[in-house]
Amino acid sequence: MSTMFADTLLIVFISVCTALLAEGITWVLVYRTDKYKRLKAEVEKQSKKCEYDTERQEEKLKNNNRDLSMVRMKSMFAIGFCFTALMGMFNSIFDGRVVAKLPFTPLSYIQGLSHRNLLGDDTTDCSFIFLYILCTMSIRQGLQGNNISKLGHNPCRDPTEHTRFLLDMILEVCGFALKVFQDKCVFMFVR
Repeated sequence: MSTMFADTLLIVFISVCTALLAEGITWVLVYRTDKYKRLKAEVEKQSKKCEYDTERQEEKLKNNNRDLSMVRMKSMFAIGFCFTALMGMFNSIFDGRVVAKLPFTPLSYIQGLSHRNLLGDDTTDCSFIFLYILCTMSIRQGLQGNNISKLGHNPCRDPTEHTRFLLDMILEVCGFALKVFQDKCVFMFVR
C-alpha cells in the first residue's frame, strides 16, 4: 500500500513536470516570437476598434485570430510529439500497477480509462493514465488560469471553477490513498 501512495505522489510530480515542460515549449516556440507579439497586439487593437462595428474591422480581426492560431499550431505539434513519447515510457513503467484507490465507482464510460491495463474487477482501482490525465488537466489549467503573463499570454477564459473541481478530485483520491495506507499501518501495528 505504501507503493500506491508513492506512485500517486510520483504521478502528481510527473504531471507538474510535464505541464511545466509544455508551457516552456509553448513559450520558446510561440510567446517569445515577434510574429506572435505583433499579431497579439493587432488583435487587441482591432478588438477595441470592433466596438464601432464595421464589417471590415471584424474581417481583419477574424483573419488575425486565424493567423494567431496558426502560430500556436507548431507548439501544439511539438507538445503532442513530446507527450506521445513520454506517455509510452510512463505506460510501460506503470503498466498493470494500481496507483490509487478511487473513493467512488467511476461512471461506466470512464471505467475503461480509470481501470486501463489493470487486472481484477475492482473498479475503484485507479490506473496511471486516469490519474495522470486528471492531474495534468488541473495543473495546466491552474498554470494558465493564474495568468502566465510573465510567459507572454493571458488566457481568455476563466478556468477557476473547472480547476477547483479537478484539484478537489485529485486531493480526494490522494487523501483516500493515504487513509488506506495509514489504516494498513495501524492494522500491522496492532497485530
